Amino acid sequence: MIRQYELVEIVKAYDPDADEDAINRAYVYAMKMHGSQMRASGDPYFSHPLEVAGILTEMKLDTASVITALLHDTIEDTEATAEDIKRLFGDEVLRLVEGVTKLTRIEFQNAEAKQAENFRKLVLAMSEDIRVLLVKLADRLHNMRTLHHIKKPEKRKRIALETLEIYVPLAERVGVNKIKNELEDIAFQNLNPDAYDSITTRLKFLREEGESVVTDILKELREKLGEADLEVNVTGREKSPYSIWKKMQKKNISFEQLSDIMAFRVLTEDKALCYHVLGVIHSIYPTVPGRFKDYISISKPNGYQSLHTTVIGPENYRIEIQIRTFEMHEEAELGVAAHWAYKQGGGKQQSIDGKKYRWLRELMDIVEHAPRPEEFLEHTKLELFQEQVFCFTPQGDLIELPSGATPVDFAYAVHSKVGDTCVGAKVNGRIVPLSTKLGNGDQVDITTSKSQTPSPNWERFVVTGKARARIRRFIRSQQIEQFAELGKSMLHKAFKNEDKNVTDKQLAKVSKQFKSDGVDDLYAGIGSGHIQPKEVFKAVYPEHKSKPALKEDFLGERKKTKSRSGKAKPMPIKGLIPGMALHFARCCHPLPGDRIVGIVTTGKGVAIHTVDCDTLESFADTPERWLDVAWEDEDTDVEAETHIGRLNITLSNEPGSLGNLSTVVGTNGGNITNIRITNRALDFWEMLIDVYVKDSRHLSDIIASLRSNSGIISVNRAQSK
Repeated sequence: MIRQYELVEIVKAYDPDADEDAINRAYVYAMKMHGSQMRASGDPYFSHPLEVAGILTEMKLDTASVITALLHDTIEDTEATAEDIKRLFGDEVLRLVEGVTKLTRIEFQNAEAKQAENFRKLVLAMSEDIRVLLVKLADRLHNMRTLHHIKKPEKRKRIALETLEIYVPLAERVGVNKIKNELEDIAFQNLNPDAYDSITTRLKFLREEGESVVTDILKELREKLGEADLEVNVTGREKSPYSIWKKMQKKNISFEQLSDIMAFRVLTEDKALCYHVLGVIHSIYPTVPGRFKDYISISKPNGYQSLHTTVIGPENYRIEIQIRTFEMHEEAELGVAAHWAYKQGGGKQQSIDGKKYRWLRELMDIVEHAPRPEEFLEHTKLELFQEQVFCFTPQGDLIELPSGATPVDFAYAVHSKVGDTCVGAKVNGRIVPLSTKLGNGDQVDITTSKSQTPSPNWERFVVTGKARARIRRFIRSQQIEQFAELGKSMLHKAFKNEDKNVTDKQLAKVSKQFKSDGVDDLYAGIGSGHIQPKEVFKAVYPEHKSKPALKEDFLGERKKTKSRSGKAKPMPIKGLIPGMALHFARCCHPLPGDRIVGIVTTGKGVAIHTVDCDTLESFADTPERWLDVAWEDEDTDVEAETHIGRLNITLSNEPGSLGNLSTVVGTNGGNITNIRITNRALDFWEMLIDVYVKDSRHLSDIIASLRSNSGIISVNRAQSK
């Protein structure tokens, strides 16, 4: 445990102007407040905030951050109050301590909602001062270092998983790679101990066997660069166990197949020298194709800059070399913390480039538009986890996006209003569908229209949390309007059946009984099925005796199976109880020939789905509702109009294209029953088409014929979403 005078000396060493008295007071105050509290390890609790402060001094953080580390648990775990902290240490320290304290402990506590809500508070706090996150990362790092003292294995795994899912991506985003790597390895050790032990054992063997090889490579690199009159610093480093395991999983290869377990780093004085070193290395050693990355010209979103190249180096070893300046190296290790660090003789640096932390603004936008904590956490993980692609606006501005992003994601990244009103896109001057995946270096030009609104179909292909949150918010508002309209109709019908009228004033009086915020919210609850109209009727007229309920026509759905001649035809399904009401699910439109399953649905009998329908996931926890069903023999004579197949079609916007499509369908014995255009552009249309067919084979024949038509860009059977 660091002693009081040692902590002060460490801070004074990099910041001669540090407030020594404030640090001493914070040390004594925290020790007094935590008193006899003990940790799971058996150490005095005060050792924890002291170690957190020590981690921050390694990053050379300012005095306020160090004091915050000492005090970060006092308000939460002791009798200390916010007023005490403000009186003794000032407003700045109080703001930072409260920023950390508000978070409580971000762990999987009783429910995911609790964790998500706490994480939302973290985003809000660090948006006001990024030092809150730095203190929290140091706090989590020391907790992970002492994780082995927790006796329950399931709790250790819970904390390790949370670290890997939340804190590691955050540490990476702010560029604190030193903390990120250690958090990853400790979490990996607890989540997958067998894999961790296997990799560390092999690394130890390689270290012992290959020590001379590394020495020889370092010696030759230094000699070759010295011959070119380059004064540089060359070092070698071993990749971390977790990064090795992640690469093995990503490329599906064994440990023995990895060729770049060791990486070599060249540090220079300036940027121009980095490219000079690169040229010398490439002129000496053969390069490995596709393994060069220039993060100096286009830095990573967290500000990381370096040149990466892989060459066939000395003794024919394939080696990875990173080239960067000393300043770039400091930022690579400390990230945003480097901007708060004290420089010897240079004073404190606090100029943080906002463009590097665009992701933080994106998280704030998600905070605003994701209504439920769980949904916020889902969207946030989308923002934090994915690898990046770099695209440009027509003006040359750089936009960083996750891998797999589309023009809609790009539009929302530019501005929320641009995303909401997006109607089309050009990528590198060529008009493309909005679902097109963007690549590195693409120039994207978004076309907007004031009359456009977010399309529900966009949610199928967007990958950024911000885009998904905005689209869902719009869909939700639209659904509420539709539910309210439906609910109003259902409620008034219920009152009419009892020969009664109802006014909004009467409904307003009873709305709170149903936890509704007013009449419109009550209507929406009825329309969505959460509130029954008869319950509202009883609340308005509690003394009224209702009429006897009429017998329900449970075969109503079966009426839809009539052929065009008007004669009812039995469903060709076996495995059902005779007379059971059933209907075909509209999410997947099952056809004879498809493998199917039945789902018992309250008030609607049995819904027939294809076995690969995405909707079935929502019934995974209720196996008692699943029925084993199948089509009758394929020879059963089923009239074409009794089954609907749905197609996704992209059609060239040319004269006669729609007519050709209709002709092809008709020639093959199909009949189009509905067309819905989902996306209109200058040179193509995207549409959903419902076609009457006999079975899945019939639909496949129509698809094959459509694909051979030159005016049709693509055609596929629509999948449930």
